[in-house]
Amino acid sequence: MAGMSLIFIPAPGVGHLTSTIEIAKILLSRDPTLSITFLLSIHRPHSTSSVTSANASDRLRFLDVPNEASDANADGLIFGPSKKQAVKKMVTEITESWHASSGPRLAGFVVDMFCTAMIDVATELGVACYIYFTSGASFLALHLHIQKLCDDGLDADEFEDDCDMELSLPGFSNPIPARLLPFGGFDKKAGFTAIFIDMARNYRRTDGILVNSFTELESHAVESIASDPSVPPVYCIGPVVKVNADSSKPEKEAEIMEWLDRHPPASVVFLCFGSMGAFGREQVQEIARGLESSSCRFLWSLRRPPPSSGQAMFAPPEEYEDFSEVLPGGFLERTAGVGKVIGWAPQTAVLAHPSVGGFVSHCGWNSTLESLWFGVPIATWPLYAEQQFNAFEAVRETGIGVEISLDYRVLLGQPGSEKAEIVSGEQVERGIRQLMQEESEVRKKVKLMMDKCREAAGEGGSSYNCLQQFISGLTKNIGT
Repeated sequence: MAGMSLIFIPAPGVGHLTSTIEIAKILLSRDPTLSITFLLSIHRPHSTSSVTSANASDRLRFLDVPNEASDANADGLIFGPSKKQAVKKMVTEITESWHASSGPRLAGFVVDMFCTAMIDVATELGVACYIYFTSGASFLALHLHIQKLCDDGLDADEFEDDCDMELSLPGFSNPIPARLLPFGGFDKKAGFTAIFIDMARNYRRTDGILVNSFTELESHAVESIASDPSVPPVYCIGPVVKVNADSSKPEKEAEIMEWLDRHPPASVVFLCFGSMGAFGREQVQEIARGLESSSCRFLWSLRRPPPSSGQAMFAPPEEYEDFSEVLPGGFLERTAGVGKVIGWAPQTAVLAHPSVGGFVSHCGWNSTLESLWFGVPIATWPLYAEQQFNAFEAVRETGIGVEISLDYRVLLGQPGSEKAEIVSGEQVERGIRQLMQEESEVRKKVKLMMDKCREAAGEGGSSYNCLQQFISGLTKNIGT
């Protein structure tokens, strides 16, 4: 048999792309007859180039979709409507070459949650289409629920950031404050509300939704989604985490690991805020003050915000040449015995180290799952996107985190983002002390969930079985 193939269309952000590549690699390991082709936007951030080149193989290839004149904006970046014709032409050429050489048969598209315009291309080509939802099942449930409410006549303006409204979500035991909803999804002036709602409508048009979560973590949300007959099958196939990541900076990683080796088990708090996380000088000084007052051992990934410009929304943070330019005077000297300030951090390697006992995180979904995989509790400090919602879920619903902040917001690349509200040193100190308590209920819950997530991913586990169901469906798509 020539086998079958999938077309993957990811969003270009590092977090989305990395997660999508990982699930592709898992699929390839589970079915030797499968091959996968990624279609990439040439507008993607430069930082993703090493991610794709390091993972290419005979069965996993990466192709750039040709540019169009109308693509010099976010629409082209995330495979919006302007990309439809280019993608259709490219996929047609790929499948024709397969047919001519007795190659694999196309079993379907797997498109990122932000690339729903590509569903139309799959439909026109007569192939199945699946969503890869890189966030959790609870956020998917929220997304679908809000879309249904809006279709039933609710005005999304009611979800403005500063309103006191609370939303009851099926499967949640606590109402969700409107200020914790993803702010971009309810910005009518920018046109994002219609896009956000239309995305959820499009999810319902697909043949299935792959979710980077596991049933044991979000069982109520999974049950709530499954009870809606208008939603296609949902496959919880997580946690999709890159556990054994190859270091892009081996010398720096070795230095960090050597430092961690010198400290007792579960004694170090790790501060890291994701691929886009960085703070201004005033906030950095408050973090430093809180760390010093806590007297805890710490490893702090500290990076400089990118320059404010029209492209800053997608620009990654930069490295400091000298940390003393932003830290309080004498901080590095006073904390030299207990702390280490670094730039880039090998996050999974750090979380896997036995000396790390807590994680101050922006609550990106990938980071949340990595913390669970390694059994490290979180202190929540969300910055943007759906991270406020993830933080709420961690603290109020699943109990796997403690709160530093739930509704901090950084408007990436937007005017005034450098003047974001300041979290005080006292808040930082209080959160870190609570996080690092031995034998706390949060620590016990995280250890329990660590066992459950590894069981889910292992052979015979819930996520393992869901992925097998998905693969079985692919074989039916090509009639084998």
